[in-house]
Amino acid sequence: MKVIIKLHPEITIKSKSVRKRFTKILESNIRNIFRPYAFDVGVMNKWDKLELSAHTNTPEQSAQVIDQLKRIPGIEQILVVRESTFTSLEDIYQQVKLVWQDKLANKTFAVRAKRRGNHEFSSTEIGRYVGGGLFQFCETGGVKLKDPDITISLEVENNHLFMVEQRIFCLGGLPIPTQDDVLSLMSGGFDSGVASYQMIRRGARTHYCFFKLGGEQHEIGVKQVSHYLWQRYGASHKVKFITVDFADIVTEILENVENSQMGVILKRMMLRVASRVAEHFGIASLVTGESLGQVSSQTLANLSVIDKVTDMLVLRPLICADKQEIINTAREIGTEDFARTMPEYCGVISNKPTVRAVMEKIEAEEAKFNFDLLDQALENVEVMDIRRIAELANQEVKQVETVEQLSKGAIVLDIRSREEQEIAPLKLANTEVQHIPFFRLATAFGDLDQSKDYFLYCDRGVMSKMQALLLHEEGFSNVSVYRK
Repeated sequence: MKVIIKLHPEITIKSKSVRKRFTKILESNIRNIFRPYAFDVGVMNKWDKLELSAHTNTPEQSAQVIDQLKRIPGIEQILVVRESTFTSLEDIYQQVKLVWQDKLANKTFAVRAKRRGNHEFSSTEIGRYVGGGLFQFCETGGVKLKDPDITISLEVENNHLFMVEQRIFCLGGLPIPTQDDVLSLMSGGFDSGVASYQMIRRGARTHYCFFKLGGEQHEIGVKQVSHYLWQRYGASHKVKFITVDFADIVTEILENVENSQMGVILKRMMLRVASRVAEHFGIASLVTGESLGQVSSQTLANLSVIDKVTDMLVLRPLICADKQEIINTAREIGTEDFARTMPEYCGVISNKPTVRAVMEKIEAEEAKFNFDLLDQALENVEVMDIRRIAELANQEVKQVETVEQLSKGAIVLDIRSREEQEIAPLKLANTEVQHIPFFRLATAFGDLDQSKDYFLYCDRGVMSKMQALLLHEEGFSNVSVYRK
């Protein structure tokens, strides 16, 4: 399988030295991401593009290559091509005719060609010669240069011909880590997930900071969505998942802070701690999912007061996005289902929260706060390589059996999303497979026949192990994990 990788336009307009550096980083990222795959992948840097050769053995593996490339920051589009050599312009035409003549019946068409190297003909002459030959000797609907039914795309480099079989638009953005590292404050909801994605797409290695306000299911859920974002869009580089226990701090706020000021003060406490965590790890900026006016703490006046607690830059990629736009983006990137089922732990809820915080009043309320609790929280911060979330899932679900061989009568629950199921369908001989996406599992599992044994399946096993843990906590002991 041969793929031509086109760079995001913002890369191509940069200076020669910056463009060279960005392209090398993208090349390295692609190699890193495909290293664990079962087939070999080679990448060649051609300055204005990258060429990838994947030694795939099945259509499913080829689909995996395309799906993965679509999600790597810095790639604008990919061209799946048929590569060959040629000896003349006539040879190019004959090769194109052999592939395309049966597909052009009663179809209007146009030939677009790009050329690189020393040749006796130009790109325009390639298009005219090949297009003229197809029109004269094939049954077509005629040449149509604007909005044709079929566009035949050709790329010529030295004596190599690339016929484009498929053109796929990708993530765009900038390669990781062409920008400084950032620390994203993750709640697992719509906003923080989309904000993290936006930073990954812009080339920032994005670490995750979770403030634990209470509830094991919430922590597991945030780990799931963070691991998903990293694995899907940023797996070229390792990042940190940082947990800060904020339960005592929430209690202190509830007991000592005036009700209307609690939300703003909680945010200020989070920024204080997040700033110190970021400084410790040499991270340049904080990221939040706040959107202007979405809730009381996100008015301009309140955000201004919240930001004054730290000298660190606080980035808000969603500041001008409305909620539906954020939900639509979450749906596109695959975090909507996580967010909809995420347990809510708001920590503090004001009856009449202020929408115009006054610094003097905030400082007066904070004077009642025991700041030793922040130091204690920082001393007990848990830091892990996000790649270890899979290992952590194994440790947390020791009571959950993982099997590779299924017994007679076993039922496998494929908990992947519909898109994942379509790319690589799970087919098991003599075993019943039911499809229940992970975000419906908690509510749907209780309706199943509880006299049966169920085995959860996902691609890498992380999601299935965590979902099995949640079901065990709900009292369902007939759940195990299946790994092929």
